[in-house]
Amino acid sequence: MSATELFAEAERAFFRDAVAVVAGGTSGVGLAAAQRFAAAGARRILLIGRNRERGASVVSRFEAAHPEVEVVFESANLLEADDALRVVASAIDRWGAIDILVNSVNGSHGPRLLHRTDIHDLFPQITSQLMGVVHMCRAAVPSMQERGTGVIVNIASDAAKSPTPGEAAIGAAMAGIVMFTRTMAMELKRNGIRANVVTPSIIEGTGGYERVMQDEFTAKLFGKAIPLAHLGVVNAEDMAELIAFLCSPRSGKLTGQAISLNGGISAH
Repeated sequence: MSATELFAEAERAFFRDAVAVVAGGTSGVGLAAAQRFAAAGARRILLIGRNRERGASVVSRFEAAHPEVEVVFESANLLEADDALRVVASAIDRWGAIDILVNSVNGSHGPRLLHRTDIHDLFPQITSQLMGVVHMCRAAVPSMQERGTGVIVNIASDAAKSPTPGEAAIGAAMAGIVMFTRTMAMELKRNGIRANVVTPSIIEGTGGYERVMQDEFTAKLFGKAIPLAHLGVVNAEDMAELIAFLCSPRSGKLTGQAISLNGGISAH
């Protein structure tokens, strides 16, 4: 067997044995990542979201497409620390471990110029983007440390790197996710845990894309950016491919990185 074949077999074995937890896993990037894990051989996947009806519908469709996968939905508000602790404990109680954690739980606030943003909206806007990621990582890390293994992929955005009009608060939250992830990676590397963050710009075909395109200001803002994606506008499946790579043994020495996936809109 060649080295390439051995590597491919190791990757299949990794996903087959892994427990994957996907926060924000009932739509968009999170759901695409979960589906990509199943295609790679994952057999145990926990999806976390707020809407119970949507969660039940997603599980039903997932089971029909991947009958070999044990997929479970948990409803949670991850801005609440106790909810994060509860869903992590549920995965560990059910399967004994968490090997993969993906956090695609950024808030629903769209870009808005700072002077047009109500001052009382700034705190919830920043915390809704940031704290779900922080809570889930903090809840999952101790179990990973005990086992000496684990991989975390957080989703932020290029607002963390490029100052963009209308994204002062969003950029603050995204930069928080990036630095949180990078620092966590440095703390946890001695425990065999890797953590990276993906920072897309526009993700076509998602609920977030539809929301920004329905608003006059944000549609104009992103309308100027889309033509710069000469390699193609990124979609959820593109994101899922990168997330799967970051979780797999192929990226076994990659940690603490913030990777822009944006089709060429910008370079960082």
